[in-house]
Amino acid sequence: MKQYKGYLLDLDGTIYRGREAIPGAARFVQHLRKQGIPYLYLTNNSSASPEQVAARLTGLGIDAEPEEVYTSAMATAHYLKELAPAGTPVYVIGEEGLIAQLKASGFTISEERPRYVVVGIDRSFDYAKLTTAARAIRQGANLIATNADAALPTEQGLFPGNGSLVAAVSTASGVKPVVVGKPERIIVDYALTRLGTSAGETLIVGDNLDTDIAAGNCSGMDSLLVLTGYSTREDVETHPCRPTHIASDLADWLGRIGG
Repeated sequence: MKQYKGYLLDLDGTIYRGREAIPGAARFVQHLRKQGIPYLYLTNNSSASPEQVAARLTGLGIDAEPEEVYTSAMATAHYLKELAPAGTPVYVIGEEGLIAQLKASGFTISEERPRYVVVGIDRSFDYAKLTTAARAIRQGANLIATNADAALPTEQGLFPGNGSLVAAVSTASGVKPVVVGKPERIIVDYALTRLGTSAGETLIVGDNLDTDIAAGNCSGMDSLLVLTGYSTREDVETHPCRPTHIASDLADWLGRIGG
């Protein structure tokens, strides 16, 4: 079994489902810490800050520090900083985690002739927000999506993901978005730089063939599909993105690597 020098760990459907920790996840993270193997919690969820994510994990009995969390909101803010100067007006569909990251990066949140429309998960999304976004894009704003996940795993099953909102804005405006989060390489490259390991020595772990495993394929990384969330073993047989490894859960994977 290859010994990986770093891990990128998905959250929803991999570490927890909604308000419940997935059995074995805490023990796996403890193993990484004990062995001194660097890891990041890499999530497409843009709604929460790193501090909030870490607090949530800690509350579920899973070791976590804010510095170990990298969100699609953080990656989106990083990406925009490479494109536009501080003060650039941005219209945001999203929650506090995304808005805070963009403000911290120096962007002005505004509905008045924004240069960019950024779409993240927003549980108060409505027709008015859709109208404002579509109008801005038709007037020349660029469309950026934190991620395009079709569904979000919870303890009550699959709920609509940000991809549903992005599809609505894209349809209304007639413009396809630039997607920052998994499976795109943008977020993975930023995460690897932060982690300090190369793609060839890092394993990306997740429950979704369309995002986590596809991100590995796009970035030249080995991947581990855990069967605790979105994708099933049967899905693997017909999906174009094949994982390097498949495990029932992180406890199963820990047993294989001798933890």
